[in-house]
Amino acid sequence: MGTYRQLVPFRLDDQRYALPLTCVERIVRSAALTPLPGSPEIILGLLNVRGEIIPAVKIRRRFRLPDRPLSPHDHFVIARTSRRAVIFPVDAALGVLDYPEDEILASAAVAPKLEYVSGIVRLKDGLILIHDPDTFFSLNEETTLARAIEAYRTKPTARGEEPGSSL
Repeated sequence: MGTYRQLVPFRLDDQRYALPLTCVERIVRSAALTPLPGSPEIILGLLNVRGEIIPAVKIRRRFRLPDRPLSPHDHFVIARTSRRAVIFPVDAALGVLDYPEDEILASAAVAPKLEYVSGIVRLKDGLILIHDPDTFFSLNEETTLARAIEAYRTKPTARGEEPGSSL
């Protein structure tokens, strides 16, 4: 019996994607985001989650899907990369999937230029693209984001509270 990989599948429009369960911290309903001046174009805004300021990423744009406003029915997948926590706004999180490791196709074998995807799972009803959150930001985007978050953290607030919308 082979090893299984646990994935957290989610939907964007009609396509399913997934993240490795090992990088997902939690899934919550969407919430209002605070704009982050000076951030890369890929950043949607910030959210204060239990005292941690976390950027929300325009994942739809990264996968070349049309932008759309957040809905109260959307989910935020809060994940951790090797450098920071990030929020991926998704149409719906679909639970946890256990999939045989030896049946996951390497994305390079199927579509060599498929950016941000580390593998592909074939199900009876379609494909799931496995997203690699560590490849999501370019070095320039990562540097610009770090500077914008630091400037935001040091910005004084009117009431002395922690900046950002909260969960």
